[in-house]
Amino acid sequence: MKRILTIQDISCLGQCSLTVALPIISAFGIEASVIPTAVLSTHTMFKNFTFCDLTEELPKIEKHWLDEKLDFDGFYTGYVGSTKQIDYILAIFNSCAKKDAVRVVDPCMADNGQLYVGFPTDFPKKMLKLCQAADVILPNLTEACLLLDVEYRTDFSKTELEAMVKKLANMTNASVILTGVSFNDNELGAMIYNLTKDTISYYFTAKVGASFHGTGDCFASSFFGAYIKGKSLEEAAGIACEFTYLAIAATYDDRYTHSYGVHFEPALKYLTNL
Repeated sequence: MKRILTIQDISCLGQCSLTVALPIISAFGIEASVIPTAVLSTHTMFKNFTFCDLTEELPKIEKHWLDEKLDFDGFYTGYVGSTKQIDYILAIFNSCAKKDAVRVVDPCMADNGQLYVGFPTDFPKKMLKLCQAADVILPNLTEACLLLDVEYRTDFSKTELEAMVKKLANMTNASVILTGVSFNDNELGAMIYNLTKDTISYYFTAKVGASFHGTGDCFASSFFGAYIKGKSLEEAAGIACEFTYLAIAATYDDRYTHSYGVHFEPALKYLTNL
């Protein structure tokens, strides 16, 4: 059984980050170990949330694992609580990796044209450094714009987006999966740039007429699980799109009372049956 490490926060309520990543990755039959970057009472959609910074725990955990000679087949990062943590994560990438370990980075820092609450304006420059240590990165459009230092827009053409993902791949030496891609009112999905093959492909599902928090974490976690299990980049992205769609569809009837997250739990059987 493969053993992976996911590094991101615990939002005690909100169906995101580690509370989503652990069950989704486990559904693939993968042993999931964790390093929490912070503990929040809720995710940042809520007001007055508490935030416990765990930055200085990261090197302590790394040292203990090195003493125990523990290592991992893959790494997946999500919400990183500070710029200092990125240096610690890069050290863990190097010191605790098995040969040919896979590194997937979700540059979880922004959406809808804005950085998340609490991040300084120079945070994208530091996040770029983490992306440069990855094999695959999973930005949404806002995060891609920030990493590229271009103005955020919602009306990029297909040609412009393809040029952006290629440029981002060249900057990071990583394959790029751009999430939340849509060119009409009926479909939503991902653009997949395979750096090794120098190919661009797409995967779309039907667009559900509602928006929910935590869908990016559902996508990233299911992509990572499928990819670690040996699916191709394109196959894993397709699985992630389908799983995320199922989670959104399962939440649609509760959209007015449950917008803070998605009912991903009923969709887990899709992953266990792969």
